Amino acid sequence: MQLYPAIDIKGGQCVRLTQGLFDNVKVYSDTPADMARMWRDQGATFLHLVDLDGALAGRSVNEAVIRSIVEAVDIPVEIGGGIRTAEAVRNMLDLGVARVIIGTKAVERPEFMGELVAAFGPERIVAGVDARDGLVAIQGWEELSSVTARELCLKMKELGVLHIVYTDIARDGMLNGPNVEATRDLTMDTGLDIIASGGVSSMEDLRRLYDAGIQGAIIGKALYENRVDLREAVRAFQTDRTGNGL
Repeated sequence: MQLYPAIDIKGGQCVRLTQGLFDNVKVYSDTPADMARMWRDQGATFLHLVDLDGALAGRSVNEAVIRSIVEAVDIPVEIGGGIRTAEAVRNMLDLGVARVIIGTKAVERPEFMGELVAAFGPERIVAGVDARDGLVAIQGWEELSSVTARELCLKMKELGVLHIVYTDIARDGMLNGPNVEATRDLTMDTGLDIIASGGVSSMEDLRRLYDAGIQGAIIGKALYENRVDLREAVRAFQTDRTGNGL
């Protein structure tokens, strides 16, 4: 199971939100690149970045910070938040980002995802599926669509998408456990790489995801609040492509 330490960026700082609420912010670092180095040094092999300002603005806002993170570490980085055009995707890839996460646009114009996969390859494009009560949220989680998470994931599969970051918004930042059942069901129903996001609070939560056959897990507040030791988690749950524990 690939583990993804999360670095959420707002106003150039590393922060965490609770349930995606922009008025519920806790700052953990003024220098996100330093956090990236710390997670890399503790065994991270992939980082998950979110441009929170970008998610609201509908365009990349913290580009300088993203560049500083990419330049600071020698491990792949994925980024989401406000990326809604092919030009914006290319710009992120040109910065050195390994994968780009598309959320709102995947709901509003699903065929756009097929165009991106054709242009950049399936390993570079990730669909961000953020759901509340089973329905997909858009516009920085400010609006609910009428599309279910399962419907959107299956549509993404048709269009050649391989990776999905699935967030249960109600669990995000709450430290009360991920929605293992919904994430497992999406994995089983689609056969895609469904990456669980939201609610991971402990090693036991990671164990439940691992045992359910889920291929990826994003860890945010649990790392910043010292509830999960990244080195220990990497040893316990992360495997390389040959299936051997790292």
